[in-house]
Amino acid sequence: MTRSPLKPTASELEILRVLWGRGPSTVREVHEALSEKGYTTVLKLLQIMTTKGTVRRNETQRAHVYEACLPAEQTKRQLAGDMLQRVFEGSASQLMMHTLAGNKASRDEIEEIRRLLDEYERNRR
Repeated sequence: MTRSPLKPTASELEILRVLWGRGPSTVREVHEALSEKGYTTVLKLLQIMTTKGTVRRNETQRAHVYEACLPAEQTKRQLAGDMLQRVFEGSASQLMMHTLAGNKASRDEIEEIRRLLDEYERNRR
């Protein structure tokens, strides 16, 4: 049985966003992008994330370079799927209704949701 990767915490997601945006980065570069977090906090989080398999570390240079193991879209898909199952018992419509009820979606966002649903329907056939 394949073990799914451990889910990132909120702080780990912040670091992943930096790595997805910048690409492979040193601890210092990640720290500079997340100015509210201390250097040692970023270092410790990256070490934990390496152990969890969320990031990988390239040790060939003096300053270790970290990169995300999975692309952003795959990680987001896994997190959304997990929430869909755990919170909404697999009901995509319940997830969507609660999301829209809790947040004011712009007209453009609603149109984009309609477009995505239409595209999804076309591809299912």
